[in-house]
Amino acid sequence: MNTRTQIADFAGGCFWGTEEAFLGKAGVTKTEVGYEGGHVPKPTYAMVCSHITGHAETVRVTFDPKKISYRQLLELYMQSHDPTQLNRQGPDVGDSYRSAIFYHDAEQKQTAEDYIAELDAADKYRDPIVTQVVPVTKFWLAEDYHQQYFAKQRGDA
Repeated sequence: MNTRTQIADFAGGCFWGTEEAFLGKAGVTKTEVGYEGGHVPKPTYAMVCSHITGHAETVRVTFDPKKISYRQLLELYMQSHDPTQLNRQGPDVGDSYRSAIFYHDAEQKQTAEDYIAELDAADKYRDPIVTQVVPVTKFWLAEDYHQQYFAKQRGDA
């Protein structure tokens, strides 16, 4: 990783859609989809979908904080899914689709908690935000066919 870039990890339902929120944004230098927050080493998509590993489908975003702030990434993330649904996004149900922010340091944790509190105080959503703000764990890269899935389907990846 370039010392000028930072990493942010977001889980918000199917990682294909969450990744789309960040692709092509100025300051985002890389996105990868994978599995995080579970207890089984080297999980596969089939294992995660069986809900036995505890992993969430997660997007790892590498970004240049001089071009896009962590706060701006949080805004994109919150717009990409329903943060009032813990283990469900649209038709996808289960802990692998949970809403979670995996923070990498105390500053990310504080920024995420402050932003969520701000959204709740402003009654931005009808229901309270249930997004978990938890420490980063081992990020397992998903299978290649999942990487930039929608971009590949459109032919622009």
